[in-house]
Amino acid sequence: MDITDYKAGPVHDPSFAKALVIRSDAETLVLVTVDAVAVGEIGRIGNGFMANLRMQLQKELGVKPESIVVNASHCHGIVRADTEQLVAQAVKEAWGKLVPVKAGAGVGHEDRISENRRLKMKDGSEVDMRRAYSMPRDEDVASVGPIDPQIGLLRLDREDGRPLALLYSFACHPIMNPPHKGSSADYPAYASQFIEESLGEGAMAFFVQGCGGDINPLRYKEVSRPADAEPLGHKLGLSVIQAAKKIQISDAASIKVSREIIALPRGQDLEKRMAAIEAEQVKLLAALKPTNINFKTFLPLLIQQRLTPDFPSHYAQSYLHDQSLGRDALTKLDADNRTAVEAYLQNIQIMERLTRLNANHALLKKHLAQNRAAGSPTLDVEIAGLRVGDFKMVTFPGELTVQVGLNIKKAFADPHAFVAGYTNGYIYYAATVAQRNNTGYAQEDCDALVAPEWQKIFEDKAVAVLKALMP
Repeated sequence: MDITDYKAGPVHDPSFAKALVIRSDAETLVLVTVDAVAVGEIGRIGNGFMANLRMQLQKELGVKPESIVVNASHCHGIVRADTEQLVAQAVKEAWGKLVPVKAGAGVGHEDRISENRRLKMKDGSEVDMRRAYSMPRDEDVASVGPIDPQIGLLRLDREDGRPLALLYSFACHPIMNPPHKGSSADYPAYASQFIEESLGEGAMAFFVQGCGGDINPLRYKEVSRPADAEPLGHKLGLSVIQAAKKIQISDAASIKVSREIIALPRGQDLEKRMAAIEAEQVKLLAALKPTNINFKTFLPLLIQQRLTPDFPSHYAQSYLHDQSLGRDALTKLDADNRTAVEAYLQNIQIMERLTRLNANHALLKKHLAQNRAAGSPTLDVEIAGLRVGDFKMVTFPGELTVQVGLNIKKAFADPHAFVAGYTNGYIYYAATVAQRNNTGYAQEDCDALVAPEWQKIFEDKAVAVLKALMP
């Protein structure tokens, strides 16, 4: 179903809601993917979406609430106000088109389109790459974090071997088409289009967002050419198709779906972190230096000093002429200008750091207010588990950072087990303990409701959910 709000402004490409209904004698799975930023809390999909959808589908189709799983791609497309009704309609249409299928699970690989947006600094802190603030100085960066190049695949074929559906899970923010291009479903839209055209036979591609909380599209901060999600989507789509061809199909696949509610501790340190930022802001403001120049005079002086450091103010002839007469006015002018330029450069660096601190202080302030208003030290979140044949997945309603997914897959040690965030709700970012306690202040650290202890609770539960899915 096309869920794009065409009245909200320019549209680059449409956003869709897709429904995949899988039934066996004993179980039903309704998997919905939406090209939207989140399922509730932010964006156009309201907080009552899941409850309302489950109530309607239980009433009209008899589907158990725990059998309904909804994943948001986290693209920034603008969806219609009646998306809830359109999703329900999509499920009902899928329900009416059930055909016998064979299933198979597989794994693909794509490491050309994503990068970790967190930078490990030489002082031990971490910062992130966002359009909300500038990059740190190159000389201060020590290393970068990991990506997860794995693609999780579930292939469903009709009995005669013709493709019906291909679900693919991958971890990366869909934010490569900037807002000025108009509403967009970003790289997953191009990938799904490529996959569907390659498969033919009316087959549908379902993108499920993985643990992409700290994963950006490759060269996200590039300013030398226009941002473009299309080549990234085509690369991902090609890798999906190549891997899907290798999947072994079975007609003996079984289904299992589970749902658990776990309580995660809310962050109790947000006020302390805000105070630390405020202290740093005061320190940085005090470090601003007076300078005789402004940007209009700074830039040509900087270029002159870098271009000809020995003779920035005039030709060498002028310096040699003055020197022969015992004069040093140009030399003294250069010294004064170098001092002014260095002060201005330092002020720019302070401004950039303040911008980062201001943005993350605002996030902490927002979530401190939310946690206080909740009146509870814990936050209830829904963990879903689903299995179709050999394909297994555990879900979480927040923006899981990539290391969490890598940890769970390593602990469970099953090549066909995958982890998805952004599912059945939205609780903002869920970073690792190390990220959550980071003193460099990144979005993943500050745009969070949960305490650092959330990580072990969820990772242990995720592994347990996956184990319980086994036949």
